[in-house]
Amino acid sequence: MDTETSTAPLQDLEPAAKQIAGLLDGVDDTSLSAPTPCPGVTVGALLAHLGGLAVAFRDAAHKEIGPTTGTAPEVADMVLEADWRSTLPRSLDEMVAAWRSPDAWQGMTQAGSVDLPGEVAGMVALNELVLHGWDLARSTGQPFRAEEPHLHSTLALLADLGDNPPATSPFGPPVPVPDRAPLLDRAVARSGRRPDWQPGD
Repeated sequence: MDTETSTAPLQDLEPAAKQIAGLLDGVDDTSLSAPTPCPGVTVGALLAHLGGLAVAFRDAAHKEIGPTTGTAPEVADMVLEADWRSTLPRSLDEMVAAWRSPDAWQGMTQAGSVDLPGEVAGMVALNELVLHGWDLARSTGQPFRAEEPHLHSTLALLADLGDNPPATSPFGPPVPVPDRAPLLDRAVARSGRRPDWQPGD
């Protein structure tokens, strides 16, 4: 057995987290009430959700099961803390560091009140960063890019939901896109989002 491979984290979340952190300077206070591709969710609520999920998945990686991992988020109702510009980047960094431990990807853990294998929880964490990074960029008129392996991971995770996600799923039915659409567009569409979404839509 390849010892190095067997003990390495399955994915490094840093590129996706850094992409989000890099977008924050482009978010001014007047845009916090602006819409996002997530129906009923403002930019401010999306940022609050990102802060909450960073803490929850940090604790999930450490197997610290409790209030942060045992609560299913109601994204549209989340309230953004006043000091989010300093706390969100720090929480994202802590989340990245936690998932760099091979132990995070082993055994069982919990996130969003759902018990999950560590490997699945890590992929869900990555998926959240990729899709909500795109949400934030699109809502605030900023460019967005994601690592190709991350997009393949997102597509694989969402494909498991099929074409008719359950009512409890945070994702809608896939949006049709051409087979040769860019990988990012295919991942976004698979989550039920329109790749051509604009704030005025």
